[in-house]
Amino acid sequence: MLAPALLTTPSPTFPPVTYVHDGVQRYCYGSADANLPNAYERVRLDPVVGAAIADAYMAAPVREDRACSAYAAFCRETVQQYDFLVGRVEFGGLGLSVRIVDEDPYSNVKSMVEDVRRRRLSVWASAASSNPHPYLTDSENDMFRAVHDVFGHAASGRGFDRHGEEAAWLKHSTMYSSLARRALTTETRGQNCALNFHYRGARFPEQKAALLPRWFSDPALARIARTAAERAVAC
Repeated sequence: MLAPALLTTPSPTFPPVTYVHDGVQRYCYGSADANLPNAYERVRLDPVVGAAIADAYMAAPVREDRACSAYAAFCRETVQQYDFLVGRVEFGGLGLSVRIVDEDPYSNVKSMVEDVRRRRLSVWASAASSNPHPYLTDSENDMFRAVHDVFGHAASGRGFDRHGEEAAWLKHSTMYSSLARRALTTETRGQNCALNFHYRGARFPEQKAALLPRWFSDPALARIARTAAERAVAC
C-alpha cells in the first residue's frame, strides 16, 4: 500500500478488476455488496470523522490485551483470504502470484492494478520497514498487505488517496467477521486517518495492535456521496 496523499478531491476511479470483484462476491456468498451496490466510487472520508479517528489512533496504546481476540480472528481470516487469493483456479482460488520485494514496487495504483489484472502482485516486505508490528509477524503482515491491495483496492476501483483508502476499508470489511473487523479498522482506517490528519501525509504512523472506539468499525456509518439524481429527489 502506498502512502496516500493529503487530497481534498478524490483520485480518479477505475473499473474494478472483474475476476477479483466476482471472487469477493463468491467468498462472501454473494452478499458482500448487498448494502452498497455500485457505490464505492462515491465513498468519501468525512474530515471531521477522519480527524476523530486520527486522534483515537494516536491516543491508543501500541498494544493492548483487549485487542488480542480481535487480532487473532483478523490473522486467521487474513490467512484464509490469502489462501483463496493464491489458490489454484481449478480448485476455486483466484490463482494470483504474490512476490515479496524489498522496495515499494508501484508508483501509483494504475501499475498495481495492471499487475493484478495479469494475476500477479508485488508486496513491499514488512521486514524491510523500520516500523514493526506489535502483534502480526512479518509474514502475516505481508499476507494482509496482499489481500488488502487486491480485495480492498482492486475490487473497489479506488486508489491510495485518503478517500480511496476509506473505500478500500469499506470494501474489505465485507470479507471479515465483526470481531476481526475491529482489527482491520485499526490497520486501515486508523492508520490512514493518522497519516493524513495527524502527520499530514509526511510519514506513516507507528503500527499498533489496539482497538478504536467500536463505532469507527461500523461500515453503515461510512459516508457515501449522493448521486445527482438522489440530490434532485432530496430537493
